[in-house]
Amino acid sequence: MDRPLTVAVTGVTGYVGGRLVPELLDAGYRVRALARDPRRLAGRSWADDVDLVRCDVADLDAVRAALEGADVAYYLVHSLGTGRDFEARDRHLARTFARAAREAGVRRIVYLGGLSPSGVRLSRHLASRREVGEILLSSGVPTTVLQAAVILGSGSASFEMLRYLTERLPVMTTPRWVSNRIQPIAVRDVLRYLVGSAEMPPDVSRTFDIGGPDVLTYRDLMQRYAHAAGLPRRLIVPVPVLTPRLSSLWVGLVTPVPSGIAKPLVESLEHEVVCQEDDVRELVPDPPDGLVGVDRALDLALQRIHDGEVTTRWSSASLPGAPSDPLPTDPDWSGGSFYVDERRTVVEAPADVLWQVIEEIGGHRGWYSWSLAWRVRGLMDRVAGGPGLRRGRRDERHLRVDDVLDFWRVEAIEPGRRLLLRAEMRLPGLAWLELRVDDAAEELGTPDDGPSPEDAAGAGRTYFAQRALFSPHGLAGQLYWWSVKPFHGVVFGGMQRNVAAEAARRADG
Repeated sequence: MDRPLTVAVTGVTGYVGGRLVPELLDAGYRVRALARDPRRLAGRSWADDVDLVRCDVADLDAVRAALEGADVAYYLVHSLGTGRDFEARDRHLARTFARAAREAGVRRIVYLGGLSPSGVRLSRHLASRREVGEILLSSGVPTTVLQAAVILGSGSASFEMLRYLTERLPVMTTPRWVSNRIQPIAVRDVLRYLVGSAEMPPDVSRTFDIGGPDVLTYRDLMQRYAHAAGLPRRLIVPVPVLTPRLSSLWVGLVTPVPSGIAKPLVESLEHEVVCQEDDVRELVPDPPDGLVGVDRALDLALQRIHDGEVTTRWSSASLPGAPSDPLPTDPDWSGGSFYVDERRTVVEAPADVLWQVIEEIGGHRGWYSWSLAWRVRGLMDRVAGGPGLRRGRRDERHLRVDDVLDFWRVEAIEPGRRLLLRAEMRLPGLAWLELRVDDAAEELGTPDDGPSPEDAAGAGRTYFAQRALFSPHGLAGQLYWWSVKPFHGVVFGGMQRNVAAEAARRADG
């Protein structure tokens, strides 16, 4: 062709999709990124290099319009952990996408599914992934279905599950599936196969098994991880009584991966997942140095974590049921009740130092206030099916729009000035937390116990401004706000004092 291919990518806010886009750009393709809310992509390094298209993949007309003029369409959507009806949702979305791609004249569909054995009763999750592949293959559009087992890469759900189980449990009783054979694949090889699939011959329309060069048991994989992380060899004792449900609850307790996501991953490990063919290598040749082995994949992932270069994580995609409503620009006139807790403190430190403390909040550093209260709230959220505090941070020092921050998500960020977090914990309403650096008194007014704004500015001080906002849903929301309001002085007041103290300490140091 005398022009670069135009490729449309769904799932760009997810783990694989967020990493695939820059690989496609590097390969010379024009990329069209489809997202239900393109604002969530504002912090990505590639956001200005792609066409951002607002598109809900459940809307046939929207998908058809988004795919018009595209040569290749990547379908990286699945309903992992979305609830009991995930199979019906997966089926509906796949049929919608297949029809839209055919009607828009797309030349090829590429889908990343799950590796599964033949002739056995599959878990619901793997059966749904296989069904989606079959729907796309029957679309009338040449389709490449890549089937992968465990994906090893910094931030993947499979890697995080492996990492935390191995690090936190030097001795563990495990389900029988730890003795099943698996064929992991490094995320960089997954991305290479995805990119290479864009220009497969028109007569190729089939599934391909993809895997790395090593076949081993999950028990062996945990021992390999322990060695790569410099940990003593783990004592692993398989027991027959742990069902997939019990296993997923156990995984959800020990690791940051919630049981709703851990359960389908655990169920897939009930089967031996080993490639039955490697035909894809005839169409997408191996790189000169070969496929990435398990030990190298683990080293690369750990190095990325150590260097703070984890570009996407399993938590990049929003949790099912998590609110996505933007903060109303004028809460006072947004309709209904809107509760606000506002605080402001003078900080004896430059604005850039205060901002550094604010941007590093959460994760391992915590929230600079009553830590027990935060831990209890996180535990309550996990019991209610929310993410709790275990999602942590993608990067320990820097944030970008759409980053996960414990049970918050970054909705907006103005570097050096403002951080707006949207709550994703289970709540009877919508909640935000705004942390801001002010050089002088603004709309919050002058604190009664502090110097005037002019005196503070003249002394080189700054203000740490903080707002907690809550829009209740019904009576339950009203009761929730008034039940937690007495604790705001301890939690948010403590955060004010301790953030200010930390900024002052760093300024003095």
